[in-house]
Amino acid sequence: MNSIILIAPPAGGKGTQANLIKNEYHIPHISTGDLLRGASNDTGSKSLLIKELQKKGELVPDEIVLELLEERINESDCNNGYILDGFPRNLNQAYAYEEMLKKNNKELGIVVLLNLDKEIAKQRVINRYTCPDCGTVYNSVIEELMPKNQGKCDVCNGPLVHRSDDTEETYDKRYIEYLDKTAPLIEYYRKKNVLYEIDSSIGKIKTFEEIKKILGSNI
Repeated sequence: MNSIILIAPPAGGKGTQANLIKNEYHIPHISTGDLLRGASNDTGSKSLLIKELQKKGELVPDEIVLELLEERINESDCNNGYILDGFPRNLNQAYAYEEMLKKNNKELGIVVLLNLDKEIAKQRVINRYTCPDCGTVYNSVIEELMPKNQGKCDVCNGPLVHRSDDTEETYDKRYIEYLDKTAPLIEYYRKKNVLYEIDSSIGKIKTFEEIKKILGSNI
């Protein structure tokens, strides 16, 4: 199977679809956020630097992210492909990622764009609730994402919480950043003929069905 890069506006459904793909096709879901968290728990100079940067609220340099990513995609469970979530976020990262792939004799794969109207995405955010124990995400206005018991996680029965930064103001800032830095990737990958677009407002399951059609033609 080809490797998959997921692109979406904030709250566009990348994490949800990545998990569905992972479970259906048995390929790993690689989140750069998870890579950095894992590295920060290790020992050594790289770990200390990551911890210090995160403590200051500063971005970890692309060189470190790429180094961690290179190590991860060369693990045996990535031999049949992987899902990349949260990287690349801009054109410079895309260029560096492709150079890294060439060095490791790996193919770019395909890019799936989950299109979603800004206002719909914003409503997903401001009505989002998360289980801090298992990480499952719910939504109080999207029927298929509502918990069976209000305020309780369906998976582990933990209490659901609303993140303090899930606000309209914060979302607007994140969306502007997406338009400025990430949206240019769309045209870049379109010109490479590796981009597939899906309207992710059709719901979680229908969106996944569309993704499976794309993957079926690229396996």
